[in-house]
This record gives sequence, C-alpha cells and structure tokens, in this order.
Amino acid sequence: MPCSTSILSFSNCLVMCYLSRGPFGNNLSISTRCFADLEEMGADCSIDVYSAEFIDWGLVHEAAFLGQSFEMYRFTIRGVQKSKTQPSVLVPSFYTFGHKDSQTCQMWVNRINDLLNMDAERPKNLLVFVNPKSGKGLGCKVWETVAPTFSQAKVKMKVTVTERAGQAIDMMSSITSRELSSYDGVVAVGGDGFFNEILNGLLLSRHKCSYPPSPTELNHPVENNGDGPVLDTNVDIRDPSDSGEDESPLLKQSTDLRTGDDSCQTEAEDVEFSFPNEKFRFGLIPAGSTDAIVICTTGARDAMTSALQIILGKAVCLDIAQVVRWKKTSTSKDEPCVRYAASFAGYGFYGDVITESEKYRWMGPKRYDYAGTKVFLRHRSYEAEVAYLEVESEKKNIGPEKESTGSWTKGLWSLLKKSERVACRANCNICKTKAGHTSAKCPSLQPYSKDSRWLKSKGRFLSVGAAVISCRNEKAPDGLVADAHLSDGFLHLILIKECPHACYLCHLLQLAKKDGNPLDFEFVEHHKTPAFTFTSFGKESIWNVDGELFQAHQLSAQVFRGLINLFASGPDA
Repeated sequence: MPCSTSILSFSNCLVMCYLSRGPFGNNLSISTRCFADLEEMGADCSIDVYSAEFIDWGLVHEAAFLGQSFEMYRFTIRGVQKSKTQPSVLVPSFYTFGHKDSQTCQMWVNRINDLLNMDAERPKNLLVFVNPKSGKGLGCKVWETVAPTFSQAKVKMKVTVTERAGQAIDMMSSITSRELSSYDGVVAVGGDGFFNEILNGLLLSRHKCSYPPSPTELNHPVENNGDGPVLDTNVDIRDPSDSGEDESPLLKQSTDLRTGDDSCQTEAEDVEFSFPNEKFRFGLIPAGSTDAIVICTTGARDAMTSALQIILGKAVCLDIAQVVRWKKTSTSKDEPCVRYAASFAGYGFYGDVITESEKYRWMGPKRYDYAGTKVFLRHRSYEAEVAYLEVESEKKNIGPEKESTGSWTKGLWSLLKKSERVACRANCNICKTKAGHTSAKCPSLQPYSKDSRWLKSKGRFLSVGAAVISCRNEKAPDGLVADAHLSDGFLHLILIKECPHACYLCHLLQLAKKDGNPLDFEFVEHHKTPAFTFTSFGKESIWNVDGELFQAHQLSAQVFRGLINLFASGPDA
C-alpha cells in the first residue's frame, strides 16, 4: 500500500509543480508545494518519480481546509520515498493532480514520461525468474505483490516461474547472446541459493578467466598459522585449458579458455556478451530463508524496496568469488569444476548444517535452526590444510592480539580494532575506488606479483569459511565479518580451529549479537585475501556455496572485484 496520497488541483489549490533532476545522478524528482500552508498536512515532499498516468475525467476531492470537491481531468504521478522510521526501506507514494483541460493533463503526463524514458539507467526490459518454493514457499505471492509496480513503471518483463531445481541455471546457460542483449538485466525472486543458480547460469558460459593455482601447485612446506616459511613467490595462474576437458555440465566453457592477450578472444557470439558488463545488471527480490545478499546490498529484507531500486535503475558493483574444485574425493582424478559465489562458501559446520537441513525441508526455514542445533551438539572437526595469499596491508593486523593470549591487552586491542571498522554503506568510498588489478574487458588476478606470498594453516577445524560480503542476516545482524565490503576485491577467510564446546558457543553468540566481535577468539583465524586453496584429510564434510551443496576434496577460490552490477544502492544503515 502507498505510504501517502496527496490529491491536489492545479486550478483551485494554486499548486506550483516543477520538475528537476535529483541530486544523485539522473534520478527524476518532483516537488509539490501549495501556497497555502500544506506542509503541516504532509503535502510537501520530494520523491523519485517512476511513472505518470492520465486517468480521465472524475471527482477530485480538494484539500480539507478548502472543503470543496470538483470534477475535472486528472493524472497521477507515482514515486518513491524513504520510510520515516527505517532509513533503508523505500515505500511507493502517488500524487493526483487535476485540471479542467484534458490536454494540459496529457501534456504533463507526456512530458514526465519522456524524461523518464531518457534515463538510460532505468531498465526498460527485464528477464524475471520466480522460485515458487523459496523460503516458506511464498515466491509467487511476493512476485504478485511487486509485479503491479513494474507494470506501472512500464517495464516490460518476461516472467518464468520455475518448476524444478536447476531450471534457471539451464535456461540462463543456454540463452543466446542476441536474446540476452535485448534485456537490461535479470531478476531473481527467491533466496540466495536461487540467485546463485542464475548467477552461475550466466557466468559459467560467459565469464572468461584463468583458474587460481591448485593446492598441488603449492606443495612447499610451511609452518602452521601462516607464521612459517613462505611459499613460491611468483606462482602462475592455472590455465584451465591445461587441465583437460571437464565432464561436469557446470563447466562447459573451460576448454576454450586461453591465457595472455588472447584470453578474451572468442567467437563473435561470446564477444557480444561477456562479463563484466556495465549495461547488464542482476536483481534480487527477497523471498528466501535468510536473504543475506539483499540485506547486505539494500540494507533491508523488503521485497518492495528491492523492486523499487530495480525500477529506479540503482546500481552497485559486487565482488564474485570463483570456486574451482580440483578433486571431488581423495581418490577421484583431477577434473576441475567451477562454481561462482556472491556471498559465502563454507566447509565443516556450515556444510554440515545444510546437509542436515535437507532432511527436514518440510519444516521450512525453521529447519536451519533445528539442523544447526544438531550439528552444534555433534561438535565435529575436520583435518584440512588451507593456503592463502597474503595481503601486504594486513600484516599490521597480526600483532598484539596474537601475542597476548587471554590478557587484558587482548581485550583492549579488540576494542581498538572494533572502533576502526569501516562498514560498507551506500556510496562507499572503498567500493568506489577503482581496482588496480582488474580490467573492464577481461579481469585477471594480478595480485600474484613477485612480492606475493602464500601462507598455510594446517590442523583440525570446526569450520572453514570465505565471506565475499558481510553476510548480514536477521540471525547475525552484523554478519560474519562486519567490515566486509561489496566491492573491494577481497575474501574474508575465517578458520575456526578445534576448540571446546563452550568456546564455540561463545563465538556463535557473538555472531548473533549486534555489535558483537565473533572473530576475537584465540581459536579463530581471520585473513583478508584475494585467493586461497583447500585440501581435506581423513573424514570429510561438504562445502556450502551460497546455500548450495558442493562436494570437494581439493579446491581453490579467487575473487573478481566488481564482476557484476546489481540493482541496488548499498545499505543506508
């Protein structure tokens, strides 16, 4: 429902209406003010307009203080305002104007719509996928709620309601570049896992890049916890074409990849549409169980807010992690298989929870709480070795906290670190800084320089996690890493070493706490890195990649800065 309705008449209310460009980019704004004191009545406001519509002859109820009603020609202007109580929430509003002359009304409607059509940032044609089984099975209901708003904004849509798991990835991987170029973006109505399907459907067939090094390429011994000797300093990026053809349907493009200057030279069909692509954007309307991506990119878990940001053509760059599985099991042969992740990839506790929750899908989102409790009580740890690329700027962060175990110094250092956090917000300066190691035409992982150092951590871990974004959600208000950014070109590698039950519970309680500090524990390692590798030993868990299961004995991951553009503006709070 609209937040407010203001019915104003040109001829009798002495309304002065003017159109102007908004302060941010080319967002069309409208301001209305009566010469009478209408401000106290709430009629003075500034909105982002998204449509104007002529509604013919009819009754116009004049402002209450005039006590009159008139019949005249009318038109409605629809726009977007921020909620007065929640800074990140957007709400639709509309204003109805009237005039005795229909041509005057039509002139205003045409003029406003012409200006809106001139805004190249606003989508005109979208591909929409709706997952009816996402979250509590409300995907279709959520779409029915926001679909009229897209129609009012005159956005053309091709809507597909999926009927089976994997349908979206199949459709996106098979769509031709010619057809894809006819759309301004693709919108997922569902959860993080459904968004991951669409993301992989596009990137697996259109993102041309080289693989990160495999774990077997980093075979020199180092001491645990990243404090020992350094690995080879100038490791070449693995060329996918050297690994042979992957039989997995997830990786149909790997055999055509090349390194060097020819790495982006493919058939004309591929050149027409590849990533990164500034003109094509992804959208996500929340209907899932956690909706972490939406919360991190809009600041609110609100379907209408996401829909309005799509309609207004908001845009934010988003880092994407490429996860390459080298071996599925310890006995299988090397067969590289790729997955892309927009939010998180986790092993151990994170994978066990997803695996366990699959047994209780009938419970809906509550299955995650039940499965999480069962997995926590089991308290399983897994032996593994993780190698990560050291970041020069992060060396200074390995200091007093590691040396003053359990002392008051550690607590004081924790408070100092907490105060230095720079959370990612709308118009974030860190995310707006241009990446020095990516290319708009064909990004590659240039941080592998002569000064690059690979460090290792080996032991038993309760969990291994790599966060692309903060992963904020309703159960973890600050997310796994409060100061993770949407587009800074880094993964946050979180290693939870084997520890007593009570200690791990403290870590989880800090995650669930606003302004908590879940990383300030002896048994927690936190490394900011552009790439890492993983090898498991003995009994194995499974990986959780954006909520989807991914079995891997050996894998590597790297992040591509700002690989995709999302219909969002970043959170205001």
